Amino acid sequence: MPAKGTVSEVSPAPGLRLLLPHGLGLGGLPVLGPLDLAVAAGRVTALLGASGAGKSTLLRLVAGLLPVPAGARVAAADGAPLGGRIAWMAQQDLLVPWRDALGNVVLGAHLRGQRPDVARARGLLQAVGLAEADHAKPPAALSGGMRQRVALARTLMEDRPVVLMDEPFSAVDAPTRHRLQELAARLLAGRTVLLVTHDPLEALRLADRILVLQGSPAVPVEVPVPDGAPPRPARDPALLAAQAALLERLAEPEPGAAAGPGGRHDARPGGGAAA
Repeated sequence: MPAKGTVSEVSPAPGLRLLLPHGLGLGGLPVLGPLDLAVAAGRVTALLGASGAGKSTLLRLVAGLLPVPAGARVAAADGAPLGGRIAWMAQQDLLVPWRDALGNVVLGAHLRGQRPDVARARGLLQAVGLAEADHAKPPAALSGGMRQRVALARTLMEDRPVVLMDEPFSAVDAPTRHRLQELAARLLAGRTVLLVTHDPLEALRLADRILVLQGSPAVPVEVPVPDGAPPRPARDPALLAAQAALLERLAEPEPGAAAGPGGRHDARPGGGAAA
């Protein structure tokens, strides 16, 4: 059994590959351009871009919430099915109001008809900073930051090697977001994480790799990250300089994305399959 406040051992986190040779359209409109994207195993990859650029669409493709187009492929690099190996954390906490904090953390097991590991759930709530007295409180009695901590604990409770996060901390104030980023970096270490965010600082603090969706239809373009392992300190001058450069890049009018050999767009500078 894992020590109190820790997550249990997960199976080795696989890398991911998303191949869209013809791009992707929704409602008759092109959203994502042709791409061949590889997501590194056991690392955090952040996706940034303007609203409507296709960040959440790409995440939903990986999660299996959108049909994969003909000729496209979404797969784990180890060849095993992705089903049952993905956890999702959304922008809203999505806590059910009729269950207390502890009940929300074990909701997945309840829905699957399994006996929940209550001791582990309590350990996770303590790990994300909720006192024992808060475990029995309904969501309405919790602050926004506390609710997001419960949502993070619930995500960890699923114990999946792949974690998809769609703007997970944008609904809370800046100091709480900062603390939750620290928690997420520590508790999700070793998992393959795909993080959608509008916050350049969040991406630069948490990610091993940053991709900006640019163009119309959008394709991922890799940008450099500062040295050092996540979570990088927010006061680091190199991080602050990188934040300014990334903000300027995001504010620029989007140029047409350049095509690689054969019309394929790639996330690696210079062309070739993204690593």
